[in-house]
Amino acid sequence: MSAGSNAKVIVITGPTATGKTALGVALAKVIEGEIVSADSMQVYRYMNIGTAKPTADEMDNIPHHMIDFVSPEENYSVARYVRDAAKCIDDIVERGKTPILVGGSGQYIESLLVGRTFSSRGDDKLRKELEDEYDRVGGDAMLIKLNKFDPDAAERLFPNDRKRIVRAIETFITTGKTISQHDMETKAIPPRYNSIKFALTYADRADLYAGIDRRVDNMMSQGLKKEVEDLLQSGISQNHTSLQAIGYKELSAAIVGMSDIDNAVEKIKMESRRYAKRQLTWLRRDNDVNWITWNDVPNIDRGIRKILTIERTCR
Repeated sequence: MSAGSNAKVIVITGPTATGKTALGVALAKVIEGEIVSADSMQVYRYMNIGTAKPTADEMDNIPHHMIDFVSPEENYSVARYVRDAAKCIDDIVERGKTPILVGGSGQYIESLLVGRTFSSRGDDKLRKELEDEYDRVGGDAMLIKLNKFDPDAAERLFPNDRKRIVRAIETFITTGKTISQHDMETKAIPPRYNSIKFALTYADRADLYAGIDRRVDNMMSQGLKKEVEDLLQSGISQNHTSLQAIGYKELSAAIVGMSDIDNAVEKIKMESRRYAKRQLTWLRRDNDVNWITWNDVPNIDRGIRKILTIERTCR
């Protein structure tokens, strides 16, 4: 039985390196909650350092779901995430606990909360043809193709987003509907869950970027290069979705091409900062988001107080 729209879900989201994991765990201790990850890459096994997957110490005996259960060879999708995460949330609610959705993958969060349905599985042969075309002509050319029938999606997507560009074109060819049209129709459906959303950020963008740079340096010192090497040696290729994640993509290209690792690290920092900027842009279009703004460092106690104050007013 589904908990459905009566279920309350607290969301803690925001750009990378803003303290989401620490705040989520601290909140779970106060309200008897359990964490449901909303990170598109933490689902993959063997990808621990580069995805900032919480360690056992960081989890601090709080149950975590939607982490570490998918093989890196699989192309895990937002549709699968919605199905899997909804089961976790419904189970948590039925056991009398509060689900706390923690992560920065905005599309995953939005699709889960609204109960988004997805168009038919698609055409595997067509998808492969479109993927080959993308590899041959590049992302910019594919966005020009997409723009002819779905300018909204073409403007929203980035040239390096191979998976979503291909999916948008495939959906239109197979269903006659654009991804944008499908999303608009879905938004008319009442949401699956009653959610309270909190987004973390810094008052000064420079502090956010400095935190990102420190995180990347820490990942390298923890052995991110070895983690990527192990994935490549296990047979995972650069074309797999898992190795398209920031950090893995840049290092795998450097390792395979025997190029400069230091340059790859600087590129990881740059791409991480760009991703954080896109995350902020995505969140700022949502009027239902409650912002928690840090000064120079996260103040977890202050964050908890704000969440509890707003949560009480929403009962």
